Amino acid sequence: MIAKHTLAALATLTLCGTAAAQANDSWRLGAVLDAAYTTRALELGGRDKGLQLGHSDLTASGPLGRWARAQFTLVLATHEGKLERELEEAWVDSTALPAGLQLRAGRFASQIGYLNQQHPHADDFVERPLLYRGLFGGHWSDDGLRLNWTAPTPFYLMLGVEALRGKRLVEETAAAAPRVGASTWVIKAGDDIGRSHSWQLGLSYIHNRREAALEDHGAEPLLEAAAEHAHEHAHGAQFSGRKTWLVDATWKWAPGGNNREQQLRLNVEAARTTGLNRYATSQDQHQAESVSLVWRFQSEWELGARTDWLRASMPHGDHFHGARLREHALMLAWKPSHMQTVRLQYSTQRGAVEFENPAKRSLQLQYILAFGAHGSHAF
Repeated sequence: MIAKHTLAALATLTLCGTAAAQANDSWRLGAVLDAAYTTRALELGGRDKGLQLGHSDLTASGPLGRWARAQFTLVLATHEGKLERELEEAWVDSTALPAGLQLRAGRFASQIGYLNQQHPHADDFVERPLLYRGLFGGHWSDDGLRLNWTAPTPFYLMLGVEALRGKRLVEETAAAAPRVGASTWVIKAGDDIGRSHSWQLGLSYIHNRREAALEDHGAEPLLEAAAEHAHEHAHGAQFSGRKTWLVDATWKWAPGGNNREQQLRLNVEAARTTGLNRYATSQDQHQAESVSLVWRFQSEWELGARTDWLRASMPHGDHFHGARLREHALMLAWKPSHMQTVRLQYSTQRGAVEFENPAKRSLQLQYILAFGAHGSHAF
């Protein structure tokens, strides 16, 4: 049944993508298929065992007169035996504000960190790092407003602020959640060093006003009262808190600037979350780190390795249990064209504490096929 749903969705996306490729008006249409076979599901992962449809999308983007542009993205994916559909993006951008300002309104991916703003099918690995899967629900897309300012400097310098609903920062929200549930402050800087090297640094701060629904393990009656209120299920982050700091650093090297033939990409991200709930002390926090290195050794071939750490304080009523998980991944990707990727990935999960089903070994075979126009991705 799962394979039937996946194959049906693949056929639908193929037809839509073919039509998109034939579109010639000012609006651009595109589609991406992302399918993978997984021998064993990863803890905190987004792909189930067997043949599954991953982050596959249909996208339409284009101008709205002289002053704005818009983008709409519908995502299809299989999860727990069901085909899920979601409007992931529906935003409008300003295009003519003065002084380097840009305003975005609607539903969009938050610009925190390095990976979150890009679609998961553009990643170098089949699954996102534990940092994103545990703290942000994999890919944090939300409703709200964004205001960015790009400084008139000889190097890239951007400051941005977002006001968002924050639904996916918690897995289940207690009652009376605020309308503006989260805000973010981001600064990013980058530059080139000669023709062969480039770098980018980012610092993000997330203030989360939503509190996750608390488990009742014999704690005070206040916990029981919270559990009795209506909950808002958001398929969100399993580990949440009031304040999160996220640092990312990326370095790229390509001989003579020709990244089509050879390129080395190094990415490091680290996050810390505090203020877990009303019972948390300064010692109760979540921490996660990710380090990845990808080498394009020929125009069509890439080899990559990534290691992740996650250390969390898992709430149990009015106290916390320490949780730990470490993940390693090794991948080989063949990209016969800009529109296709075949990726083989081997992953292991070690040192699990308070996690019930870590995958000691998992093999994943992924196929990505793009049709029509698809927006370029950031640095």
